[in-house]
Parts: sequence; structure tokens; C-alpha cells
Amino acid sequence: MNLEKVVFGFFVLLAATLNFGFFIGDMTDARVHNVYELYAAVAVSLIVTVLKFGDRTQMGAIHLATSLVADLQLIAAVVVWVYADQVSTHGHDAAAMSSVVSLSGGALLANLVSVILLITETVSYRRR
Repeated sequence: MNLEKVVFGFFVLLAATLNFGFFIGDMTDARVHNVYELYAAVAVSLIVTVLKFGDRTQMGAIHLATSLVADLQLIAAVVVWVYADQVSTHGHDAAAMSSVVSLSGGALLANLVSVILLITETVSYRRR
């Protein structure tokens, strides 16, 4: 068993599940979307990005691209959340929350692509 692959797979799946946990629920209701779960999703996503830097293969490049997309989407979601919380006079209204959740959904799609790539890579490795 390759410990590096285990750690990589763990963080890829953790990023996807944290993002999914934040994403699920009514889009406009801030009470069902925990800000700390969003922050955790960003932190783990950034860890995954760092883990993907060492791979020089084509599959590694695609993994890195999906991770960068997820990072960008999640960071944008945090920016919108902080803006709604600290700057906007409307607070966490339906428009702000739907933007945050939509951005998180984009990151979730990128995470799902990354998981599918990981599964594909694992299946093709077993056939060798």
C-alpha cells in the first residue's frame, strides 16, 4: 500500500464531502449552511492543491486544474459570505446565500470530477 496515495485520496474525498455538506440544503437559508464548514472546505481544498503540485503526468495536470477551480470557487464563496456579513446592509439575504451556495456547487462539481479522475486512475493502475 502506498501511503502517499492513501493520504492523497483521503484529502480529495474529504474536500468533496465537506463541500457537499455545505452545499446541501435550501439555497436561500443561511441557517442550514454552516460558515465553519465552508472554511473547512476551503482549507482542505487548499491542502489538496498543494498535494497535487508534485505530479508531472497529464492526469496530474487535470487533477491540479480541478483543484484550482474548486479553490477559486470556494474562495469566491467566502468573499461573498464575508461581504454579506460585514459590509452589506442587507446581511445574509436570499440573494447573497444563493450566490454563496451556487459558488460552492461549482466547487462541488470540480471536486466530483477530481474524485472521478481518482477512481479512473485507480482502476487503470490495477489493470497493469
